[in-house]
Order: sequence, then C-alpha cells, then structure tokens
Amino acid sequence: ARDVKGILPVMIIMVIVFLLLLFWENELSEDAIQVSTLEHLHVDYPHSDIPVRYCNYMIIHRAIRERDRTCKKQHVFIHERPRKINNICVSPKRVACRNHSDILCFQSETMFQMTVCQLTEGTTYPACRYHISPMEGFVLVLCDELGPVKFLG
Repeated sequence: ARDVKGILPVMIIMVIVFLLLLFWENELSEDAIQVSTLEHLHVDYPHSDIPVRYCNYMIIHRAIRERDRTCKKQHVFIHERPRKINNICVSPKRVACRNHSDILCFQSETMFQMTVCQLTEGTTYPACRYHISPMEGFVLVLCDELGPVKFLG
C-alpha cells in the first residue's frame, strides 16, 4: 500500500503532461489548417448534402477564419471537380490580378456553381453565423507551375 501512495503523485503528473501535450497537438493542427490549399478552402465537390445551415457547418468543419481568428466576412465554395478548377490555369482568359499589376490571373471560360457565405453575425471564430447564397459565375484564380494557388473571386 505504501508503494501505491508513492506512485500516485507521479501518475498525476504524467496525466497532466499527457493532457498538455494533447492540447498543444490540437493547437498545432488547427494552425496547419489555416495555411491550407485552395481545394481544401474553396472546393466542395460533390456539393455536400447539408440541408440546413450549410455555410455555418462548412466554415466550422474546415476551420475557415482570418489569421487573427476573427470571422471571415465572406467565403465562397465552388461546386466543381478539382480537375476542372485546375484547368483554369491554362485558360486563355488572363487578366491583371488586383493589387498585383505585374502578375496575371486566370479566369474560367465557363460558369461554375458556387455558394457564397456572407457573415451575418459574430466576430470571433467559431461564433460566426452566415447567410447562404447559391450562385453561378466565373472563377478567378492565381496560378503557379502546379495549378491554382489562390481564389480571387
């Protein structure tokens, strides 16, 4: 019985250390999501079957927020095959990127189905509430050698 009493404080410290490591690991993985790909942030194909509160669910599920952990004012999900989105980078429709006059952006040749999520309530993630607006439109992306790297509109 005396041996068990001596081990108990060590076991408590081990549990505390384990919980701290677990919390730290979750924080790191949340930050990794913040610097995700265009596909992770903007592509929802096939369109997720979420009948109610689509935007609220998707924003939380994909951890979409500003770098300072505030709610994004607007976010767009594209409901098209990733391969078709990648093909935008070979589109003949090239335009000067906004705020980057010497860099060319690429516009899709066809319209894509999209969902626009507009912030209606909240300022700090995850307490953000969005209004959903289905729409169809052209997609503008910034590309590198590997394909689209940033959704611009």
